Amino acid sequence: MRAVIWFILLFGAAVVASSTLGANDGLVSIYGGSWRFDMSLNLFLLLLLGSCFALVSLIDAVNALVGLPERARLWRVARRDRSAQAALREALAQYFCGRFSRSKAAAQRALAIQDGTPELQQDAEFSALGLLLAAGSAHRLQDRTTRDELLARVFQRAQGNSAARATEEGARLLAAEWAIDDRDAPRSLKLLGDLPAGVARRTQALRLRLQASRLAKQPHEGLKTARLLIKHQGLSKDAGLGLLRSLAMECLDTAHDIDQLRRTWTSLDPADRRDAFVVSRAAVRAAKLGSAEDARSWLRPVWARIEACADDERQALSHALVCAVPGIGVDWLPRLESARLAFPRDASVAHAVGSALAERQLWGVAREPLETAANHADLPVASRRMAWLTLAQLAKTEHNSERVEESYRKAAMLG
Repeated sequence: MRAVIWFILLFGAAVVASSTLGANDGLVSIYGGSWRFDMSLNLFLLLLLGSCFALVSLIDAVNALVGLPERARLWRVARRDRSAQAALREALAQYFCGRFSRSKAAAQRALAIQDGTPELQQDAEFSALGLLLAAGSAHRLQDRTTRDELLARVFQRAQGNSAARATEEGARLLAAEWAIDDRDAPRSLKLLGDLPAGVARRTQALRLRLQASRLAKQPHEGLKTARLLIKHQGLSKDAGLGLLRSLAMECLDTAHDIDQLRRTWTSLDPADRRDAFVVSRAAVRAAKLGSAEDARSWLRPVWARIEACADDERQALSHALVCAVPGIGVDWLPRLESARLAFPRDASVAHAVGSALAERQLWGVAREPLETAANHADLPVASRRMAWLTLAQLAKTEHNSERVEESYRKAAMLG
């Protein structure tokens, strides 16, 4: 197709030339002193065109000759630039291959080429990337001194350079991650705190902040960060639920008195306060701190829907209620009876019902659920031991020494 187009253009040019220059009836006369030179118009035009072409070619040749040293210099710079780029790519490839010594050597070679070429020293982004690769390799080699020196050079070169801003942000995120690897949570949190607001909201920054918060034993801050991660879809639904539950429990465990526990409980998200495991942990903690009434008040809304709970949730709630049973009121008895009727074979529910009835000194009806719980192999050992000890107290009220001895013996056999 291209050949056809060229033929058409050639034929068009031939037609134009024949129509304009075919007559050749023009004459050009050149006078010089006492002589005169005549030539046809076509020949004059051809000579004029050839002269212009020769003049332009001569000028280009002179320029090429004069600019030869500059072109040689640019060629040398380009060759060194290609060598530096190749060394940087080699460092990156070796880093991903796990050959960190070779990666560090290749990155330092790239930086040496740049430092030895004045024309390349202005590329702050290249130098920052090279330093970052060398620092990453040094971190993997456990050479923390070299790593910190290279990081300082990265921040120094990237400072005030808009082209290297992304590299500087990446360097700060990597430095925070390396601080977590070093178990240095305060340094990691400081580096993350120095990030701009937009960078701090990125998923990677939030994940690092979450790890640093947990490492620094700051579950409250970790809980906030985890919610942001879930909001930005940085965690799956199941993983996010488990993480929020774990962090909420850690927050509850940090309370050292009942007032602090109450403040922690009210600071939790409503969704956390509806979680059966979180409620159970809060109730157990409140009971240990001497406030069984608070424990029961937190358990009451969740216990009202215990029929919808899974087996492990029901077991956790029952254990929490056993811990919070001192001083339980008669208003709990209908709830407990409903749960007993709904789950007649659930040993954990039987333990909770029996403990509550025993607390109300209803010894006659408390015996059966307590014996069910004490003899159930699937119930945790600690719960079975508590059930046997309660049965021992019940036997004491009946002045049945044999049953008291048997209950204590079986409790001791459980360890």
